[in-house]
Amino acid sequence: MKKENTVINGNDLIAIGYPENALLGVALKANKKRTGFTKTEMLAHYKMVLDNAEDYLNHKVFGKLAKAIIDGVGQREETEVIPLREAAVAYSIYGADYIEEGAIKQMQTAVKLPVAVAGALMPDAHQGYGLPIGGVLATENAVIPYGVGVDIGCRMALSIFDIKGVEFYGMEGLLKEELVKHTKFGAGHGFLGQHKANHAILDRGEFNLNPFIKNLQDKAWSQLGSSGGGNHFVEWGIMEFTDRDEVLNIDKGTYLALLTHSGSRGMGATIAGHYTKIAKEVCKLPQEAANLAYLDLNSQEGQEYWMMMNLAGDYASACHEVIHDKLTKAIGAEVLAKIENHHNFAWKEMYQGKEVIVHRKGATPASEGVMGIIPGSMTAPGFLVRGKGEATALNSASHGAGRQMSRTQAIKNLKAEDIKAVLADCGVQLIGAGKDEAPMAYKDIYEVMAAQGELVDVLAKFTPKIVRMADDGSRED
Repeated sequence: MKKENTVINGNDLIAIGYPENALLGVALKANKKRTGFTKTEMLAHYKMVLDNAEDYLNHKVFGKLAKAIIDGVGQREETEVIPLREAAVAYSIYGADYIEEGAIKQMQTAVKLPVAVAGALMPDAHQGYGLPIGGVLATENAVIPYGVGVDIGCRMALSIFDIKGVEFYGMEGLLKEELVKHTKFGAGHGFLGQHKANHAILDRGEFNLNPFIKNLQDKAWSQLGSSGGGNHFVEWGIMEFTDRDEVLNIDKGTYLALLTHSGSRGMGATIAGHYTKIAKEVCKLPQEAANLAYLDLNSQEGQEYWMMMNLAGDYASACHEVIHDKLTKAIGAEVLAKIENHHNFAWKEMYQGKEVIVHRKGATPASEGVMGIIPGSMTAPGFLVRGKGEATALNSASHGAGRQMSRTQAIKNLKAEDIKAVLADCGVQLIGAGKDEAPMAYKDIYEVMAAQGELVDVLAKFTPKIVRMADDGSRED
């Protein structure tokens, strides 16, 4: 194929919206990595990176540019900077021995925000963008898009069936076949034509709020009932109750169960990127806190984001509902109980007699009596829990085991044959997934659970048996 003979220059990038500042220099450096793209294709990517930087964080050509945009490189220096507090508000750490220094530093910055009221760090915490994953932050009348996270409303859903655990071993072939038939994974992937699902969420009035969200409606329809990439999964497993649970009306014993983890797909990520960009324009913070830019809930932008965040959360729930309904029907089982909880969200709650906005980025709600699911890894068990309502944890618990190895480290250092050996030892059949989701990349779930014994009670244990994840190990979009 004949290459275009024109080089991309600063004027080309300015014409599609790049500012004349330090960001322009970062953008031009990306052009030096051009491999196989024509000028037209490069400019199309440049525009998409500017509009949705989160989608390009792992891109070999545009990754550094995407991070520079998210980090606020080149923002107008003359904009007045909002100072952080000199003294941080109080926050609690659970399982400090298992938490990397970067996550603790991010939390220390977050609790110095002028709108911060209180905070907590869960034992599965690790470094993220803005608020660390596993970070909980209460604010006064303000919402932080990156305190919620990119995958808005990401959640766990568990269906427990009227099939005894021992029967799993006679159903493996059927369960695997139906799992492949009724699920779809991968960044950007969705359903076409008659394979699209229908759900009342698509008729919600919020889709008519403004042109921005209206333009996401078709994408939301195509991805309804899909699971994205990264650490998202759909898996069959065995649920073990060591005692009868009166609330769920389930006797002691083992049961077939379906556990899913995914969020609001492309719609949620686009909302997160759009309103983070707006927040950074109206709320200029010092560089170390730039990704914690917040929106006043009394502002139009704050109200818009709040409505769209809730829409994205309900959409994520609808995706799980579609998956569980398909697979329940496929195996002809009766659901004894269904439990669902979400993270990457913000709630209006009471704290010390005052309404606050509680951000749980990768943290599970754990108010007194509230049930949740805390997964381990593709080979480690997950746990059905009931919250104790610990005020110093802002009524929260971990949302999983948490990573002990970055995706890059896992891909670089782990060997496929070692991963296969661990899967075989644990009796787990894996469909898809990349090395970045290997069991060894995660913390010990038993240590994480021990570190939050004062936050939740364990009701039952889920052991994964057939796991499906994105074929290419792609991140959620």
